[in-house]
Amino acid sequence: MPDLLIEIKQDMPGFNPFFGSWVCRDDLNFLIDVGPANTSERLIASLSALGLERVDYILLTHIHIDHGGALADLLNCYPMARVVCHEKAVRHLTDPSDLWRGSVKVLGDLARAYGKPEPVPLERIIPHTECGIKDLLVLETPGHAIHHLSYTYRGRLFVGEAGGNYLTVNNLDYLRPATPPRFFLDLFLRSIDLLLELEDLPIHYAHFGRASSSHRMLNIFRDQLILWETVIGGVLGRDGNVDEVIRNSIDLLLEKDPNLAAFRLMDPDTRKRERFFMTNGVRGFVEFLKEKDRI
Repeated sequence: MPDLLIEIKQDMPGFNPFFGSWVCRDDLNFLIDVGPANTSERLIASLSALGLERVDYILLTHIHIDHGGALADLLNCYPMARVVCHEKAVRHLTDPSDLWRGSVKVLGDLARAYGKPEPVPLERIIPHTECGIKDLLVLETPGHAIHHLSYTYRGRLFVGEAGGNYLTVNNLDYLRPATPPRFFLDLFLRSIDLLLELEDLPIHYAHFGRASSSHRMLNIFRDQLILWETVIGGVLGRDGNVDEVIRNSIDLLLEKDPNLAAFRLMDPDTRKRERFFMTNGVRGFVEFLKEKDRI
């Protein structure tokens, strides 16, 4: 089964490569995630250049606007296609107004750079609980998002952000948790354990690439989440101001987490992007740990 990661280029400095859509061509043609609304035409042009005339299903790992924002345009281009998403996400696709407001509140100008998603017709959507596509296994993997799904299809694992963000920088692996608020570590770890129960498969990430062994990468990621809990918890117990906790946690994680070593090899714009997402990720941990202490 041929599969290909199409990079969806962005106009924002530091965001290339970062966005992509996986294309699987077989007796059925799949897309896994479609990127932001403002770059839908670039993805469509790339698919056209491949000679892809038919898309049967678009599989959304989650509905964050950098993954599903282009959905309406893709469905218009491929009128035979239907989209699979988490059952709890259906209402946000048919009416994305709340999703958009929440995205702008959290991401600000970055959300506006991604673009506002358009509504999707209900009849084009298949809730994941009603998905009966042959050879497609749909797994609920909350953590990065409460409505996150992962998929296996004919010997491939498409993990979205349930395995973190994985990049290669000058041949050095870089792995970073994507843990924005509201974040629940226990849910995330259970999702990883569920994926580890599968056979060892090639693992395909939304941001941005592929690795040969899901077991190896998911075990590394599981250990990384626990390290982040330890490091951030230690800083939180020492420092009071949340912004100071986040800043000091990031500095300490860049020192102690070997999976972040490639950060120093990134260009300044890419480092700026990564610091932005690390800030969101650490904030998710901080809120989780504070709530955990109150229970």
